[in-house]
Amino acid sequence: MLRRVVRQSKFRHVFGQAVRNDQCYDDIRVSRVTWDSSFCAVNPKFVAIIIDASGGGAFLVLPLQKSGRIDKVYPTVCGHTGPVLDIDWCPHNDLVIASGSEDCTVMVWQIPENGLETPLSQPVVVLEGHSKRVGIVSWHPTARNVLLSAGCDNQIVIWNVGTGEAMINLEDMHPDVIFSVSWSRNGSLLCTACKDKKVRVIDPRKKRIVADNMDEPICVQEMDSSNGVLLPFYDPDTNIVYLCGKGDSSIRYFEITDEAPFVHYLNTFSTKEPQRGMGYMPKRGLDVNKCEIARFYKLHERKCEPIIMTVPRKSDLFQDDLYPDTAGPDPALESEEWFAGKNGGPILISLKDGYVSAKSRDLKVVKTNVLESKPVTKAESISTVQKHASSQPSVKMEDKLEEVLREFKSLRDRVILQDRRIARLEEQVAKVAM
Repeated sequence: MLRRVVRQSKFRHVFGQAVRNDQCYDDIRVSRVTWDSSFCAVNPKFVAIIIDASGGGAFLVLPLQKSGRIDKVYPTVCGHTGPVLDIDWCPHNDLVIASGSEDCTVMVWQIPENGLETPLSQPVVVLEGHSKRVGIVSWHPTARNVLLSAGCDNQIVIWNVGTGEAMINLEDMHPDVIFSVSWSRNGSLLCTACKDKKVRVIDPRKKRIVADNMDEPICVQEMDSSNGVLLPFYDPDTNIVYLCGKGDSSIRYFEITDEAPFVHYLNTFSTKEPQRGMGYMPKRGLDVNKCEIARFYKLHERKCEPIIMTVPRKSDLFQDDLYPDTAGPDPALESEEWFAGKNGGPILISLKDGYVSAKSRDLKVVKTNVLESKPVTKAESISTVQKHASSQPSVKMEDKLEEVLREFKSLRDRVILQDRRIARLEEQVAKVAM
């Protein structure tokens, strides 16, 4: 009889867990618009949620720590004249978010450092170029101020947000509505899914389709009989893909490998309530001390519920195998370099000591810049970094050193005391034996 060999994987026991009720965001009127976007965007500072709003489109921007019941009069971002369909945080500035709407415009917003105190209705820049509603917005992963938008006019526009100009227009590549667009890791290619049942890989700067052959999939995975849209989230550091079904109550996750059968089912996390949308936290926003490898923000009808995916480990030490260096917030290229044809992979950072981002600089728009402020000089920046690096870590190290010394002294005193007791006992035993 042959023994069944179980495939070895450090992610075989990954499990999901919803947070306590007091850590959820309650009483939120999640958007009911009929569009298959995630309705939620998350970064290490804020969670943004598209909501129902009268008289136009709006979305909430909440600091991560502001859990509990959200007041009905909490300020919103409300500059669109039609419902908001998609939102996306800038990967290079945690205070900047883009939104696409049924009013055929894309707007870019700068959120105050501590969150909204009054409604925000004036965007940094308005990008107009679509003839029908804009259903997808996506920032370039490595180039600063490069933003993609896709509309129901079947075209993709790539913008230089710094000047407010449409630099690339891909008009004749999709015969029908575009459902999804994703950048490659270095931002040199796009992958699109269209209503004509084709997936296309596109070089946007050459305006050329690189691949669209669907004849030989490397793997076919049967899911279930649900007709809900699947929202995929891929982690390039762990090679895990998470599939969240809209209208479903499950998150299925798979590991991708280089060897056949290439896609390996890991597990399914299920809850009672169906999800209306889902947000996905970037890697630098996770708690590495708890071996957290992913965090989702599940949208219910009236609340947002964080879900934590964890790898069980006994050791409290940093798990290098779970957290390789990951993409940081610093852009590898300026927008002009990317449009000129240059490519650059993400600048990687280590999560070992718990990554803390530097202060985000204001988004600058040459055409209509409402965020004019004196830029930080190189000397000031270096001195600030040196001061920050020399003060906080040194204080923490001194505290830790004092604590270790106190523990060592206590342990030494205890050993001396035990030695004395043992010596006395040995003397008593020797007397009894005589």
